[in-house]
Amino acid sequence: MMRWWWFGPAVEKGELARELRTMKAGGIGGVEVQPVYALELNDPQKGFRNLPFLSKDFLDMVSFTAQTTHDLGLRLSFTLGSGWPYGGAYVPVSDAAGRLRIVAEAVPPGASSLPVPSIRNGEALLAAFLASGTPQNYDADRAQQLDAIRDLRLTLPTGISGPHVVLFFISSRTGQQVKRAAVGAEGFVLDHFSMEAIQNHIQHVADPLIAACGPNVPYSVFSDSLEVYESDWTPKLLDEFRKRRGYELTPHLPELVAGTSPEAADLRYDWGRTLAELVDEHYLTPLNTWAREHHTKFRSQSYGSPAVTLSSNALVDLPEGEGSQWHGGFSFTRWATSASHVYGRPITSSETWTWLHSPSYRATPLDMKAEADTFFLQGINQFVGHGWPYSPPSAGDPGWSFYAAAVFNDHNPWWMVMPDVMSYFTRVSYLLRQGAPANDIAVLLPEEDGQARFRPGHVSVTDEMRILLGPDLVPAILDAGYNFDFIDAAAIDKVGIKYPVLVVPATERLPLVTYKKIREFAAQGGRVIAVGTLPSRAPGVTEGPRDSAAVAQISQTLADLKNVKIVASVAEVGPAIGAALKPDVAIAPATPEVGFIHRKLPNAEVYFIANTGNSSHAFDATFRTSRIGAEWWDPMTGNIMGAGAVPTLHFDLAPYESRVVVFSDRVNPAPQYPATRPFAPIDLSHDWKVTFNKSGTGETMQTLHSWTDYAAQKYYSGTAIYTRTVEIPETVAKSGRVLLDFGEGTPVPRQQLRLAGTRTWYDPPVREVAVVSVNGKPAGDLWHPPYRLDVTALLHAGTNELRIVVANTAINELAGRDAPDYRLLNLRYGEKFTPQDMDHLQPLPSGILGTVRLISGNDAQH
Repeated sequence: MMRWWWFGPAVEKGELARELRTMKAGGIGGVEVQPVYALELNDPQKGFRNLPFLSKDFLDMVSFTAQTTHDLGLRLSFTLGSGWPYGGAYVPVSDAAGRLRIVAEAVPPGASSLPVPSIRNGEALLAAFLASGTPQNYDADRAQQLDAIRDLRLTLPTGISGPHVVLFFISSRTGQQVKRAAVGAEGFVLDHFSMEAIQNHIQHVADPLIAACGPNVPYSVFSDSLEVYESDWTPKLLDEFRKRRGYELTPHLPELVAGTSPEAADLRYDWGRTLAELVDEHYLTPLNTWAREHHTKFRSQSYGSPAVTLSSNALVDLPEGEGSQWHGGFSFTRWATSASHVYGRPITSSETWTWLHSPSYRATPLDMKAEADTFFLQGINQFVGHGWPYSPPSAGDPGWSFYAAAVFNDHNPWWMVMPDVMSYFTRVSYLLRQGAPANDIAVLLPEEDGQARFRPGHVSVTDEMRILLGPDLVPAILDAGYNFDFIDAAAIDKVGIKYPVLVVPATERLPLVTYKKIREFAAQGGRVIAVGTLPSRAPGVTEGPRDSAAVAQISQTLADLKNVKIVASVAEVGPAIGAALKPDVAIAPATPEVGFIHRKLPNAEVYFIANTGNSSHAFDATFRTSRIGAEWWDPMTGNIMGAGAVPTLHFDLAPYESRVVVFSDRVNPAPQYPATRPFAPIDLSHDWKVTFNKSGTGETMQTLHSWTDYAAQKYYSGTAIYTRTVEIPETVAKSGRVLLDFGEGTPVPRQQLRLAGTRTWYDPPVREVAVVSVNGKPAGDLWHPPYRLDVTALLHAGTNELRIVVANTAINELAGRDAPDYRLLNLRYGEKFTPQDMDHLQPLPSGILGTVRLISGNDAQH
């Protein structure tokens, strides 16, 4: 699917229908509509109008889109709002995202009272405390609560000596506004802990959107990433805390924000657990229930702030992740896929290609594949591309673009290979939905330790996991030949541990009920590998004193079991797993840039293997399978051929190349190709006629080079047609396999990117894609390594005609223009975005740059 940005929204039915038909033709399976900021001002003289969000005209466009996607057989999804997070003009300050505001006032010498801080609408004074120290450094553990307030002044006790500070705790609001909001959708982000706030959102936003769809119910509705910054409070928190934790939070507020004792950490854990319960019960659950009542699915990016846990994903129909960091450490993507695997959700989607090879229009199909493969390796099996900008005819080429994304519409010159690109993603996504995940390792997330580290303005479990897990545990497991899922205490409590090995990172706190489940797992033969030490205490103000001794006793019991291994460091995790379980895929020599994902079917084992690096890799892979037959399933073409009957297979992967291996009890012998008689390579790097489609002008290239070397084509974005003839001797035509080879690309040294996102570190010999025909018949597309096509069946002895259509990106055209001036737009609507990396654009090399040859199949390296 593609995220479809409606800018303004300034959309009209003719262009909506055209773009949907184009997506369908390009192999895209559906759209997620997201109304966002305007890119043009209203202009009645030109008939240009931004339709206010949720207006009658806007909802008419929603109705039209629902009907058109239904007619075309495309999936439809809607963001239940505009921009992100949820919120807008309908949100009163009483429903806005909440935060705990702390005002620390130094007590002047001899003072008998202090003024109470200004309290505005949406705020309430919770309590005031006196503590020794300064506003920057005070004794929170021995603060004294004060309650003598009259005429907006707080009376201080007598006899204060030495530096003291008064702490005012105020239930306040973050003031955060909806990010990238459409016209008419501006306003406060709502309180994700408040049932009243989400019900108000459903009434004002969700109900009108679903009603506009009529009988054409969308495939899903969507909640974008929870970027509710600094939200750590809600007006009813004190009551909810008392009901759930069994004690009053108010007397402990100074400890909550600045206490240093173990008891203060337990207090913060109780606070974090309460916030997590509230966002689960008052945000995720009502939305998922509403979606099911309307016969659709709720798709949610349940990570970030505020306070969600891994098991929060169990409350939504379609968990969604984000982030391509498959090998380096904690990622939101594996967070989502893990929850799906643990809780039996068959589909996990990802927001894919965000910030891909910035700036907009720079990303190529190879960039798309390279990042997509890292998502596949983490278990993703549905992409939501980021994305497709709606662009009116008046915007021309290359049209509108979103500030933080690549552009995957037909305004990009390389669109001609999009059907081929989408076919690859579709095949692999389909395969990775078959059967069940077969990851061997469960990694326990130390969420309780993370919640104990919460502090005002920072209540993100996922942020804490990134710190507590560190960068080395994930590669230690993957490089040892295993794949894994995260699991948390709540998941163990609900569904148990269904993995042969549980890895426990350095963890201090663990609920007793969960630890008993782990003890039972170990007693039944499950392998447990702990890093550093086993847990030593239970979390929580009540549970800590009550259960910590029992937790320590379980740790002592587990330490005496042979199937429980305590390792000193993360570096020992891989060997410890290897001593307990044979690797799923053993790669020799070790190749960390190559990853795999494994699915288990009743009668087969499916492995997806990908080279994520910019260099070729040759290796042997031994698979842990009892199946006797192996087949290569080509994810690019869908072709299947035998690989023989051995669990060890040889791979020779080009940069960013991927393969699928399927093991079953059907022995399909490896194909025996007719003997190929070698011949001297035929150089085709000279004497090409090149015609540029937009201008109709032509050049004769004596030697292949970038078309930007021509002054007239320096800023040309589009397609160019390369033609020439070649005389083929009869000995070559009858030699066996003949390959049209465009040469090797060049690895580019990796650099630290300024923005989030990825790119390939590789300059291909064709910039950026090509469609090849031989003697008037299609030979194939070129957009990924190896840049080589089998043309055996298309050649004949004598004169042969070659025709190659090459397309670059839209960057060159943009480099030859002035950047858009958004001054008036920003004055009217506020500065909603900043174009990224669009200044100082330079044209990129374009066309066929490598050495083109006809070579014998014996000479192919990959």
